[in-house]
Amino acid sequence: MTTEQPTVVTSSREIAADAARIFELIADPARQPSWDGNDNLVETAGDQRVHAIGDIFATTLTNGGVRENRVVEFEEGRRIAWKPSDVGAEPAGHLWRWELEPLDDGCTLVTHTYDWSGLTDEKRFPRACSTSPEMLAASLERLATAAETS
Repeated sequence: MTTEQPTVVTSSREIAADAARIFELIADPARQPSWDGNDNLVETAGDQRVHAIGDIFATTLTNGGVRENRVVEFEEGRRIAWKPSDVGAEPAGHLWRWELEPLDDGCTLVTHTYDWSGLTDEKRFPRACSTSPEMLAASLERLATAAETS
């Protein structure tokens, strides 16, 4: 694959909440549609809280499709990443990651990354290319609002 677009996009921000509160919002997929800055999620069924690498949770997209998300990185309260796929299929090679770094003042530095360097499904390239730091920052902004007011 050759492209002029960066294949790893990231955004970070401090959130005025502790890491445990923020992580709970991320690790509970049912909460994700409320703060998804990509406006890509319609709903996620409850009772899918992520606890470990290998967990799978399903989400319904705005286009009506359903994605299975396989958790590939997990450290409670600190880091979570998943690779989406069509239901029953192998992941296409892109990854969403959240990293939380507690700060001394009770705030948390949160870094959101979209990595499509391993994406193999060429029909997904246009959408992957359109994912910008601003879209990730929008998720961080909405996440901050949820964490700081809950």
